[in-house]
Amino acid sequence: MSTIRPALVAILAALLVVAAVPVADGVAAGGATTDGTATDGTTVEGSTANGTTPNGTARIVAVYPNPVADGDRGESVTLVLPGAGNWSVSDGETVVRLANRSGRVVVGTDPDVLRNRTAAGRVHTAPAGFGLANGGERLELRRGSRPVDSVVYEAAPEGERWHRNATPPWRPVGYTPREPVDLGAPNATAFVLPDSPEVAISTLRSADERLLLGGYTLASSRVSEALVAAAERGVRVRVLLEADPVGGLPRREAHLLDRLAAAGVEVRVLGRAPERFAFHHPKYAVVDDRALVLTENWKPAGTGGRSSRGWGVRLDGERAATELAALFRADANGTGAVAWERYREGRAFEASTPANGSFSGRAEPRRVRVEAARLLTAPGNAESAVVDVVERADDRVVVVQPTVGGPEQAMLRACVRAARRGVDVRILLSRAWYVVDDNRRLADRLNGRAEREGIPLEVRVAEPTDRFEKIHAKGVVADDTVVVGSLNWNENSATENREVAVALRSEAAAEYYRSVFEGDWQGGEDGGVPVGTLVALVVAAGGAIVVARRRVSFVGAADGVEGAGVVDAEVDGDSGGVGEGGGFDFRDGVEDDDGDGEN
Repeated sequence: MSTIRPALVAILAALLVVAAVPVADGVAAGGATTDGTATDGTTVEGSTANGTTPNGTARIVAVYPNPVADGDRGESVTLVLPGAGNWSVSDGETVVRLANRSGRVVVGTDPDVLRNRTAAGRVHTAPAGFGLANGGERLELRRGSRPVDSVVYEAAPEGERWHRNATPPWRPVGYTPREPVDLGAPNATAFVLPDSPEVAISTLRSADERLLLGGYTLASSRVSEALVAAAERGVRVRVLLEADPVGGLPRREAHLLDRLAAAGVEVRVLGRAPERFAFHHPKYAVVDDRALVLTENWKPAGTGGRSSRGWGVRLDGERAATELAALFRADANGTGAVAWERYREGRAFEASTPANGSFSGRAEPRRVRVEAARLLTAPGNAESAVVDVVERADDRVVVVQPTVGGPEQAMLRACVRAARRGVDVRILLSRAWYVVDDNRRLADRLNGRAEREGIPLEVRVAEPTDRFEKIHAKGVVADDTVVVGSLNWNENSATENREVAVALRSEAAAEYYRSVFEGDWQGGEDGGVPVGTLVALVVAAGGAIVVARRRVSFVGAADGVEGAGVVDAEVDGDSGGVGEGGGFDFRDGVEDDDGDGEN
């Protein structure tokens, strides 16, 4: 059994051929044919979500061929049987007889493992010879001598289960997609970074009862001090972070997490197998009955206001806090999450240097009235929700992203369609060195298309200015709707990572973020040399060691899938993060979605 991160599995998944239809239908998914004859045709009673079957027939509803455990312990096939009968299931070599079984039945050779893991369904112990090949298998369900159903799979992803009724059918064990959640009409405070770092930190410092912090990295001393202080005054403080950020976890972060754990803060990291997400990449906090959702990481370059242009919003309302807290608990208590103290044993950590820029803040935080808000998450619903927001626009759309996964990315295609129906669309991308070439090529391509077709679409690559160093915000304003959160416009972020965003229907919020966008859109056109560029020139002149430390390796196209378009870089001890620049991973300890050494 090979060990493959779920993000890489996304590449393999494109090659999967899964056939799972009644034998009588004669055609499996993807056009493969089945070789059976009749279906049983009896009715299923009491079937659950994964046991619901067309026409109430008996079915193979789930297959788990490639557990993370040594020796593939816990392999299983889940069946829904409409009533007791002469049932059997076979892998082509061993027949498992299921006389007098009915309902939901889980078949495998390790009953103890299956009973601990199975929430619903009777466990039936299979003979030792029954096994599910990781590289592919054909399973057949029979009643007597008659074939009833069959499933054919190839290259089963590690730690993922195939579900008949799921899209996509392969899902990490323990992961259940969510629908967008209505948050009502909470009061809100809109803010941007680096202009207003005090909003996030003051909110954390105000905790009285609970403080839940979810993120990719935590490398901010001010944030850690706020968490420790909260714990010392009796607040229940919990933290959930990515265990294995691109480039490795930095010593700075390890030291801060040690300090949190010693102060009684429950720190957990997500990334141990079996993994539900390629990366835990959201940026949010629940503080009593308030919720913070940001585009920036908990580090000086991000929430500290030392580098990146980012967007954030604080929602004051019990429903928003309750829903985000429920998401936190589901992720922190699920498979793959482990206590920091246990995870850090025997591990080495990377050196890093935090960002320390200074910028002239011009956008003050603003209280805004929200007519309606929704919580969006990935995998599952965030991408389709963003597409829907853009599709509904009648007048104008502005987008800010570090980069985009490519011209065929679903959210970008929605923008092109909007422009073709007359909506004014503008997209602002980052000029950070690790994405600038791709962003310029994409801008040239889309601007050329807009000119040829005569549509109101324009893409620019932002220059660093005295307002910020790099674009790291991930936001959309479509008429009077705003989307703010961690979702990058690439397939890895949308389908593999845990991401969190909120959609706000609010004229005031739309006006606020759009005004910030307008300033950033115009900011790089005066031809002057920005402060950030001057600093970079001084550093470059001061030592070739900076250049020597920069390692960049591209594998494949910049399509947002880990292993394709991945930047591996170190710049003066600062590091970057996962999926932050359109699937680009900027490395060196602390995730730096902005490429400045912190996030």
